[in-house]
Order: sequence, then structure tokens, then C-alpha cells
Amino acid sequence: MIETDILVIGAGPAGSTAAKHAAMGGAKVILMDKKSEIGSPKRCAEGVSNNGLENLGITPDPRFVAKEIDGCRLVSPDGTDVWLTKEEIDLPEAGYCLERKVFDKFMAMDAAREGAEIKIKTLAKDVKKTDDGFIVTCESMGKLFDIKAKIIIAADGPESHVARWAGLKASTKAKDMESGIQFEMCGVEFERENIIEFYFGSCAPGGYAWIFPKGDDIANVGLAVIAPETDKTAYEHLEEFVANCPATQNAQAVELNVGGDPVGGIVKEIYGDNILVCGDAAGQVNPLTGGGIISGMNGGMHAGKVAAQAVKSGDCSKKSLKEYETIVQKEIGKDIDKYLKVKDYAQSLSDKELDEVAHAFQNVSFEELSTTEIVKNLVKVSPKALLKLGKLI
Repeated sequence: MIETDILVIGAGPAGSTAAKHAAMGGAKVILMDKKSEIGSPKRCAEGVSNNGLENLGITPDPRFVAKEIDGCRLVSPDGTDVWLTKEEIDLPEAGYCLERKVFDKFMAMDAAREGAEIKIKTLAKDVKKTDDGFIVTCESMGKLFDIKAKIIIAADGPESHVARWAGLKASTKAKDMESGIQFEMCGVEFERENIIEFYFGSCAPGGYAWIFPKGDDIANVGLAVIAPETDKTAYEHLEEFVANCPATQNAQAVELNVGGDPVGGIVKEIYGDNILVCGDAAGQVNPLTGGGIISGMNGGMHAGKVAAQAVKSGDCSKKSLKEYETIVQKEIGKDIDKYLKVKDYAQSLSDKELDEVAHAFQNVSFEELSTTEIVKNLVKVSPKALLKLGKLI
């Protein structure tokens, strides 16, 4: 039996951040991941904001930053585009396209340097509650062993089992789980460099398609769909998009990534006696964009801090850990709720309505690149948006 104060299950950005801050708080921490290489395979378009990294105390490093981003292009079904770049508007912050296979290992190394013990290729097989914590049965290299922890932090991704094994209501409904698929491609022909592109409408029912540049002629090209919204697979939609999009018609794929993306907001229960949930496992994802790196790391940071304090106080009960939910709701929950309303509105629009919005946007002056600014201008040009989203601005 291995004993520890805090066991973090899942070494993605959220889990590694949780382990780092728990260790910084003085707790004995184990961080485990089922993969043999942390960060691989990636299941992400890899975009983050500079401000988001800064708030987490992370300095961009050329070893994990693939490309600096200067804005975005929004494309409606008929090809009408809206440019929100430094050439058109003031950008309050830069963004980056990461190399997740490097970035995730950097985050795990940060946790290790703060004192967390890392166990790779270690799979959680079972979770049992005890009077003073949990016993997690693990498998590594064909061998079974148990880890006893005062607190477990479930950061095991969108397919999370740990929280449910522990008795929490932490599942995402099928209608709120996007099926994401992506090629990393070379030979992509960009209209402008350093710009991320979003394509809306029936090319990706329930979601959108994207092109995220990674330097030279390389980009992540993918899309996400809601399965009940289409009779095609995500892969079929991606093949059609790549064949029809001018930027990718001459490009070739060198990597394929697939995965689920929870876009239904934060799950019902993210804490309980001796357990916290963070990252994709907790639904800490922007429902509008599907991006979850920064919000998940914020969740992980607060989970690690609250868990360490609970261990120090000797009280790891649900009552003690409720502080985590309070902080998360204040720091990221309100924004996620807002984005969820915008997502539901966007999904209600037909291709024709999306084109009409894009046409109207041609005569709108944007002041900055932000969700609030986009919503503000949607309300200006669309009575339907005013009815659905007017209260958000």
C-alpha cells in the first residue's frame, strides 16, 4: 500500500496544475497518468490566450509555443468572412498555438519540481471509499497495487470514470458532448498568417470547423459536431471540409486526433468527501469555443490549493472542500454559464441566418476581440439575438 496526502489522476494541464499547487501548499502529492508519454496523443486545437497563461504564472516558452496568434477570422456558410485582427481592431491580448506534446510535459515537470511524485503508464482500475479517504487500485506494467489518499483529484478527461466511481454526479449528457476530430496538416495555404479561422454552419452541425496555424504551412485543421445533429460521422464532415476549403485543398495530413469535448457547462457535482474534480472531467470548458486548457488549469490550480489546505487542517470532508466550488463559480463558472447561452443561440441559427449575421457584421465596427464584444454586436444586428442574449451585456 502506497500512502499519500493527495492523488491526482490525470496529468493533462488541469491535473498537473492541481498537483503543482497542492505540492506548493505543503502536501505529499502523487500525479499519475495512464499514458506512457504525457501530452500524447493530443486531443486539442492547442489555442490559448497570453493573458490566461500570465494569470497562471506561466511564461510562454519557444519550446512549447508553436505560433503567436494575432486575431481570428469568422466565416459564414456562404463564405462571408469577418476579420477580427490587429489590422482591424485593438487586441487586448495576444494568443498562442501551443505544441501540447511539449507543453503538457512542461506542466508535469513543474509539478515534479515542486515535489509531486509522477507515475506514468499507471491506470486507475477501481476506487473504494474509506473512513479517511480513498483507496485507488492501479495497474502499471501489468502489476496491480493500491494507493491510499486523503484526497483524490479527478482530472481524467472528458471520459472521466473516477468521479462517478466515487459516487459523484459528474457525467456529461450525450447532447452536450461534441465529437472532435482534427488533422495536423502541411501544405495549408493561409489567406493571412498568424490568424485562427472558424467556419460555422452545416459544415459542422452543432459545432464549428477550425484552422489553427502552427508555423510555416502547418496547421491544425479540425471540427466538432454534436452527434444527434447529423447523420454523418465527424470524420466524414472533416473530409468534406478539407476538400472544399480553399486553404486545405492542397494540404496533406500527417496526424489524426479524435476525442470528446464536454460543452454543457460545469457538471453537477465537482466535490464531495475527500474528492475534487477539475478540467474536462468537471466540464470546465468554454461551451462556445470548446477550449478548455486555461479554464481547466484554473480549476486545477484552485483544486490543488483547496486540497492542500484541507490536508493541513485535518478536515477533508465535503463541507471543507465546498470552498473549491465557491471559488470556481466565481472565477470561471459565471463566464461558462454566459458562454453556454451564446452557444445555444448560435446552434439555433440556420445557415441562412448565419450568413445574414455575417453580412450585417460587414458594417459593424468592433472595438476588441472578446465574446462580450461579439455578443454586443450580435444584439445590434439581430432581433433574435436581442431576445436571447440581451441580458448578457
